[in-house]
Amino acid sequence: MDARLNLFGNSVATTFARYLNSAGKAVSDSTLPAATQELVKIRASQINGCGFCTDMHTKDAAHAGETAQRLHLVAAWREAKVFTDAERAALELTEQGTRIADAAGGVTDAAWADAAKHYDEDQLAALVSLIALINAYNRMNVIIQQPAGDYQPGQFG
Repeated sequence: MDARLNLFGNSVATTFARYLNSAGKAVSDSTLPAATQELVKIRASQINGCGFCTDMHTKDAAHAGETAQRLHLVAAWREAKVFTDAERAALELTEQGTRIADAAGGVTDAAWADAAKHYDEDQLAALVSLIALINAYNRMNVIIQQPAGDYQPGQFG
């Protein structure tokens, strides 16, 4: 399988990705826990059917010490006892923020209030930014059918 467009060899796509990565630095440098960041990226990528990002973020999370059990249960987080209440709130916000078109009212007040119980304002800003960022990456990769499976942890720096 080949991608429809070489994101890594096209100057417009490379420039765009560089800007996205720069924006993402605000999130990675935030106090939002790194494990939560990876769970959010994995869950949004699963929902969006982005194999490339799912591959990347599960491998990065495992490389950072995330357990196989938790990685295997991200897709079924509601029925899993291995996530904290804060992580569950972040995953709910991720799902609602990713499935905007599926939910007539967007993100519910209840989901926002639950997240706000666990994260301060800066962490909420990072969480919202991360959800938007990973959705942008997912859409790029799904549109061009970026193949998955070859990613190596840390490959992009």
